[in-house]
Amino acid sequence: MTAPGLTSAPTSSADLIDEESEPATSTNSAAKNRMSWRQVVAYIVVPLLVVVLGGVTGWLKWVDGSSRDARAAATASVQAAREGTVALLSYQPDTVEQTLGAAQARLTGAFRDSYAKLIHDVVIPGAREKKISAIANVPAAGSISASVGHAEVLVFVNQTSIVGTDAPTDTASSVRVGLDKVDGQWLISSFEPI
Repeated sequence: MTAPGLTSAPTSSADLIDEESEPATSTNSAAKNRMSWRQVVAYIVVPLLVVVLGGVTGWLKWVDGSSRDARAAATASVQAAREGTVALLSYQPDTVEQTLGAAQARLTGAFRDSYAKLIHDVVIPGAREKKISAIANVPAAGSISASVGHAEVLVFVNQTSIVGTDAPTDTASSVRVGLDKVDGQWLISSFEPI
């Protein structure tokens, strides 16, 4: 018989095994819970992180590529605007038709048509009749905006005009030049004095 408040000691080896197996079961249950948490991390969280990181990496690569394309477009369009402006505004009375006719190859769209009309109706006859020559240079130009297919460039132009035997006249102006990329080449689509 046992005293009150005291439990009886196990009397057989089976009782000892039963008492020891209960804590082992709770330990196994905790281990199973830990394993399931590890499995959640291994099978859900880690793959999710890999997918998110892959998406972010792809997006950053796309942004970088777009930025590089825009910078390349800006550089190429500024150069085309410089060269095109000089070609459009420079001529000699003896070769005005050939010079300005060749400059039309640097143009596109409605601007090409209006420029052709202007040079044939006004510039070529005036240059021949009054012996007008013009020399343009571009001391500065900068990109306003540029994308893969369209660009806007601000061009600062100095032009020296000579009429017959008169003294040369110098003018300075700025022009907003619109360019479109056609068949891999930047062509002037608008030419607006500012």
